[in-house]
Amino acid sequence: MSIAPISFEHHQSAHCENGVISNLFRYNGLPISEPMAFGLGSGLFFTHLPFLKVNGIPGTSYRIWPGLIFKRVSKRLGIEMYSESFRNQQKAKDALDSALDKGIPVGLVTSVFYLPYLPAVFRFHFNAHNIVVYGREGDHYLVSDPVMGAVSTIHKDDLMRARYAKGVPEPNGKMYYPLQIPKNIDFKSAIIKGISKTAYDMTEIPVPIFGTKAIRYLAKKLKNYPADLGDRKATLYLGNLIRMQEEIGTGGAGFRFIYAAFLQEAGKLIEQEWLIEQSIALTKTGDLWRDFAFKAGRICKNRSIDGTSYKELSEILIECSHQEDKIFGTLYKQIKKI
Repeated sequence: MSIAPISFEHHQSAHCENGVISNLFRYNGLPISEPMAFGLGSGLFFTHLPFLKVNGIPGTSYRIWPGLIFKRVSKRLGIEMYSESFRNQQKAKDALDSALDKGIPVGLVTSVFYLPYLPAVFRFHFNAHNIVVYGREGDHYLVSDPVMGAVSTIHKDDLMRARYAKGVPEPNGKMYYPLQIPKNIDFKSAIIKGISKTAYDMTEIPVPIFGTKAIRYLAKKLKNYPADLGDRKATLYLGNLIRMQEEIGTGGAGFRFIYAAFLQEAGKLIEQEWLIEQSIALTKTGDLWRDFAFKAGRICKNRSIDGTSYKELSEILIECSHQEDKIFGTLYKQIKKI
């Protein structure tokens, strides 16, 4: 049996959750860009958790918890969503097939490792990757994976493995799609709420492991990595920072560029020129994060021809924290005046 909504359009994006939001909403008559989805969902964040270690390495994240972007965007735009997880794999398959039979493209949470259409270099154990399944042909499902340039197919067995991978978090067969989108949406209110939340999280949480305080906290620890950890462990810790920044989703620099694009789009939409000014400032901060990753990578590979040290990397992060303190502090104060 072949089921495929002919009108479904695949759009590539930088980050999976934003991309699925954008693609599903577009299909349902609400054209929304990836940056707008990311901004309305308050996706940008930073946390460094020295006490929470994965494979012996402290956790660092440049975004909010997976799934929250979708929940926040839907709530702020007043969109009614269907969302369900399944203990039973057959029920999960039946629910997906039933939606596809009705011509409904479905968002799924999967493990990257079990998606064979992805290049091998990108397949690692990450269980919060979002894709859209928009049809089926025999034993294969038609997939719009927003990080891919074109649509793909996946065998039913591989898809089931991806939907029920073990680890943290467990996908548990989660699927979702819009049920109803309002005819009149108050984008201004949603933008204000989205910016307020991100700005608060980045500057106002009084705990030093969140927001710009966490960037400074990490910078101070990074400076002493070689002395405190030894060269080998210091390289492992630093390598993980780069991996989380540049390979998991879009990471630190990429998220800054997406959020800057959101501020620019929002500034035009609600006629607030100062948001466009902050967009330009955040783009420059993104460049600084990318410079950090480049120089850190050379240290990890023993190729630092310019003699970059952990101390200099620490100073780059300190500057990032200062710049973002100023940007998100301005956003937090000014957005209340609209």
